[in-house]
Amino acid sequence: MNTALKETTHPLADPVTGKLLLTDVLQALLADGLIAAENCELLASLSDTPERKAQNALEVIARSNWTSRKDPNQPIDLDFLVDWLAGRVGMPSKRIDPLKIEVSQVTRVVSYAYASRYRIIPLAVTANSVTFGTAEPFLHEWEEELAPILSKVINRQLCNPEDIDRYLLEFYSLSKSVLGAESDQNGKAGAAAIQNLEQLMELGRSGKLDANDQHVVNIVDWLLQYAFEQRASDIHLEPRREQGQVRFRIDGVMHDVYAMPTPVMIAVTSRLKILGRMDVAEKRRPQDGRLKTRNTDGKEVELRLSTMPIAFGEKMVMRIFDPDVLVKDQTQLGFDAREAGIWNRMLAQPHGILLVTGPTGSGKTTTLYSSLEKLAVPEVNVCTVEDPIELVVPAFNQMQVQHNIDLDFAAGIRTLLRQDPDIIMIGEIRDLETAQMAVQAALTGHLVLSTLHTNDAPSAITRLLELGVPYYLIRSTLIGVIAQRLVRTVCPHCAEPHTLTEADWNPLLAPWKAELPTQAKQPVGCLECRNTGFRGRAGIYEIM
Repeated sequence: MNTALKETTHPLADPVTGKLLLTDVLQALLADGLIAAENCELLASLSDTPERKAQNALEVIARSNWTSRKDPNQPIDLDFLVDWLAGRVGMPSKRIDPLKIEVSQVTRVVSYAYASRYRIIPLAVTANSVTFGTAEPFLHEWEEELAPILSKVINRQLCNPEDIDRYLLEFYSLSKSVLGAESDQNGKAGAAAIQNLEQLMELGRSGKLDANDQHVVNIVDWLLQYAFEQRASDIHLEPRREQGQVRFRIDGVMHDVYAMPTPVMIAVTSRLKILGRMDVAEKRRPQDGRLKTRNTDGKEVELRLSTMPIAFGEKMVMRIFDPDVLVKDQTQLGFDAREAGIWNRMLAQPHGILLVTGPTGSGKTTTLYSSLEKLAVPEVNVCTVEDPIELVVPAFNQMQVQHNIDLDFAAGIRTLLRQDPDIIMIGEIRDLETAQMAVQAALTGHLVLSTLHTNDAPSAITRLLELGVPYYLIRSTLIGVIAQRLVRTVCPHCAEPHTLTEADWNPLLAPWKAELPTQAKQPVGCLECRNTGFRGRAGIYEIM
C-alpha cells in the first residue's frame, strides 16, 4: 500500500471523496506548461454540471482533443494524461495488456459489481500481494475495505479509465460464461443445422452482463473476437491433464491466453465443430472444417479448423484468414522494387509453371492469392484446385479436393483442363501424378501456379526430379521459383535508429556479401509490441 499517497491530502483531489478535481488537474497541467490558459479557463467554466462532476477528470480533459504546448505532435489523450499524472504523484502507471493477465485468477479477487463501483481492476495476484489498476490515485475507500479481507499487500497502479471499463466487462463476462458452462450439466449450445459453406456466424456482444447468456456461445464469440483484436494468426485449444489451455500465435510467437476447466474446453471445441460442419461425435480421428464470421469492423473473416486427438483429448487449431491480410499489395508483402519487377515479369508469361516454396506458415498462400488477384481480370478465367480452399474469392473458380470421392489434385487438374482455363492454381504438388498434370497444363498453353515444400528455390528442381518429372520437361515448363520466409518487423512505435557495423552485418550474409545499409533500426519494446520490440511480419524472398 502506498502510505505516502494515502496520508497526504493532495491538492489535486477532493479532500472528502478522494476523487480528482477537474479544476485542480487543469491548473497542474497549466503549471507544467502543457495547456494554454484560455483552454484551462474554458473547460473549468463547464465543469460544474452534474454529468461532468461524475466523470473522471482525465476523461473530460482527453475529450477536448488538445495537443501539448511543449510538443505540438503529442496529443493530450488518456494515455498521455495517465503517464503525466503518475509521474506527478509518484505512482506507477500501467497500460493493461490482456495477454499478460491471468483472467481466471484475477476475477476471483473481487466481484464485478464491487470493481465497477470503485472503477478498479485486479491485474495480478501472488501469494502475498494483489495489484489493482485504478484511475483515481487518491481514492482509498476500497483499499481500506479489501485489505483486511484479502490479507495481502495491495499494490496500486494508475491505468487508463477507459481500459479499466473495457477489460472489466470482458474479463468478468468471460469468467461468468466459463463458470456458467462448467456448472451447466449439458454444457453445450444448441446446434442448428448448417447447410452452407458460407454460413455466417455473427458475433453479438451485448455490452453488459446478462444472466440469460448462453455460456458456451459467449465464450466462443469472445474467443474469436479477442483473437481478431490481438492480430492472431492461429488459435490453439489444447486439452491438458488438469485444464484446457487457449493460446494465440501472434507475429509468429505463441502466447498463453486463458486456462479453462476441461469440461468447458470440450464444450467450446464441440461448439466450434458444429459451426465448422464437422462430426461432433467423432473424436478419434483428425477432421477439417471451416467457418466464416465478421470482426468488429463488419468485415468477413474466414477460419480453417483442424482437430487432432492427443493424450488428454481433442486439440483444435483455427487458422485465421483475414481477406485484408491475404490479398495484399506486393510492397506490403515485403517485395522490394527489383524483386517485384522480376516476379511481375514471370506472372506476365502466357504459359509455364511458377512455384512458391517454403515451410508451413511461411506465407505461401498470401503470395499466391495476391498474385492471382492481380491476374484475375475479366478477360481471363482463373481456376484453382485446393485442399482446403483457404479463402473464397469471387473472381476465382475454386474447387476443393475431396479424397473420399477420389477427387485429388491430379483429378482436379484433369477436370479444370476441360473448363477452358487461362490460369490454374494448384494448392500443392505432392506426387508425380499431380506434377505430370501441372506440366501437361503448362505445355498446353496455361499459366500454372503452385507450391512445393522445400527449404530454398533451387531445391524445387531437385524435388521435381525426385518426384519423377524428366529434366527436359522441367526446362521446358518451369518459368521460375520463389522461396520465402516470414520475419518479424521492428515495431514502428518504439524503434530507434541504429548504426550497423561490418561485424554486425557480414555474419548475416556469409558466405555472400552485400553493401552495408546506411539506415537501420533496433527494437526497444513498448505496449504496442508487448515489450518485444517487434510488431507485424513481412516476407523475405529468394527468386530463381
